[in-house]
Amino acid sequence: MIKMIADHMENGFLENIADMFKYDKSYFPFIGNMLSDERMGVRIGTVALVEILMTQDFDNVLLAIPGIAQLLNDPNPTIRGDACYLLGIIGHEDGLPYLEEALSDENLLVRETVEEAIIAIKEGGI
Repeated sequence: MIKMIADHMENGFLENIADMFKYDKSYFPFIGNMLSDERMGVRIGTVALVEILMTQDFDNVLLAIPGIAQLLNDPNPTIRGDACYLLGIIGHEDGLPYLEEALSDENLLVRETVEEAIIAIKEGGI
């Protein structure tokens, strides 16, 4: 199912995917999987999806935080940075413990993104 959603995301069906998420809340935990997709278009689309869903179903967006937070341990620093950025966009304090653990990331750009996300959460948004 995640592959199908990611394939649709890559083909530009963002609104359709948002409707799927609104209809079936069980998809929210898979947002982390989508953010770790190797295709840049899917990762960018996932961020856009979260931005849309935050305005329409914020409580269920919070279900995605643990899956996104798992990506903070991904071997790819781009994926780790994207996860930090998305946690900052979500802006909920549930993301803080995960981000604080990532403050010592080996990659400078990831550490900077972690710091920005923490500030965004504490100050109310990116």
